[in-house]
Amino acid sequence: MIIRSLQNHIESKFFKQKAIIVTGARQVGKTTMLKQLVKKTELPFVFLNCDEANVRTTLTDISIERLKSIIGSNKIIFIDEAQRVTNIGLTLKLIVDNFIDVQLLATGSSSLDLAVGIKESLTGRKFEYHLFPFSVAELVEDTNILIEEQALEKRLIYGAYPDAINYPGEEKELLLNLTNSYLFKDILSLTGIRKPLQLEKLVQALALQIGNEVSYTELGQMIEADKLTVERYIDLLEQCLVVFRLGAYSSNLRNEIKKSKKIYFYDTGIRNAVIENFNVLGLRQDAGQLFENYIVSEYIKANNNKRKLAKYYFWRSFQQQEIDLIEEIDGKINAIEIKWNENKKVRFPSTFLDAYNTNETHVINKSNYTSFLI
Repeated sequence: MIIRSLQNHIESKFFKQKAIIVTGARQVGKTTMLKQLVKKTELPFVFLNCDEANVRTTLTDISIERLKSIIGSNKIIFIDEAQRVTNIGLTLKLIVDNFIDVQLLATGSSSLDLAVGIKESLTGRKFEYHLFPFSVAELVEDTNILIEEQALEKRLIYGAYPDAINYPGEEKELLLNLTNSYLFKDILSLTGIRKPLQLEKLVQALALQIGNEVSYTELGQMIEADKLTVERYIDLLEQCLVVFRLGAYSSNLRNEIKKSKKIYFYDTGIRNAVIENFNVLGLRQDAGQLFENYIVSEYIKANNNKRKLAKYYFWRSFQQQEIDLIEEIDGKINAIEIKWNENKKVRFPSTFLDAYNTNETHVINKSNYTSFLI
C-alpha cells in the first residue's frame, strides 16, 4: 500500500473539534487513505456513502435527534462524496457543533464550493486538504528513485492515478473507463449543465493545447459556445480538480503579456485518455508538452503535500521571451524553465531578471526532475 504524504498531517488533526475535509477528483484515493487512518485509531466509526440515494435522503435537512441515532456510540463519522447531498454544509455544521467528542471526516470529488453554502457553514470549523493522484515523492518512497526515473515514459503516458499504478498492463482500459464514467459526473450532476457534449469537446480542446496560451473566445468558437460559457465550464473543471490555470505574471511592465492563461491537467493519463492517445513517446509529437504538463502539475502537487502556500504563473513578453513557471512564495520569486531536450541551453531573459528580484532560477529536464520534485 502506497503511503500518502498527507496522512501524518491529517492524522495529527484528529479530535481537534473540527471537521477534516479531503477533496480530490474521483478515484484519487481519498476514501482509501481516510479508511486507513480510521482503522489505525481502532475506534468505532460509522461510514456513510453519499453515492447511495438513501444516504443522501437521510442526510438532507437532518435533525440533531436523527444524527444522534446514526452516530450512536461511534467516535468517528465518515461521510464519503459529501458534495452529493443537498445543503450538506448545514449537516456538517450540526455534527461539528453538537458532537464535540466525535471526529467528522468528509470527502468530496470537488472543492466542495460547488455545494451550496458549505464555505460559509464550515467557516472556522474545518481542516481542508486536497488529494491528488500519486506524487513522485510518494512513488519513490514506495520503490526507489531509480525505479521511478525508469518509469518516466509510463508516467507521461498513463499518469499516476492509483488504478494506473496498481494495475500495470491495464492502464489504458482503466483510464478510459475512469474518464468516461466519472470525469464529467460531478459537474453534470451538481450544475445541471444541459450540453454534456459541449463540455466534452471543451476538455478535448484543452487537452490539445497544454502548454500553450488559450483564448476563451477561440475555444468558444470551437465548441459553439460564448466566452462566458467557456469560462464557466473551465472554472467548474478546475473546482473538480481536473485542470488548473496559470495566469501571466506581470507588474505592469509595458512589454509583458498580462491577461493570457495556460491550462494544464492535474494528471497526464487523464489528458491522454480525453484525446484517446496512449502512443509511446517515440510516436508522439507532444512529448515536450506532456513533460511540461507533468512537471508543472507534479511541482504543484509536491508543494500541496508539503503544505507550502505558493502562487503559480508563467511569464512572456511581447518579444516572445518566456519562462514556463513562476513561483511566488513568501514574497520571493522563483523562475523555472522546463526542457524535454536536456541538451538544450537555457538563458533566462534579462528583461525578467532585471525587472524582478528573482530568488532562484531552475532548469528542469529528464536528468534532474526527481530531485526537484521530492
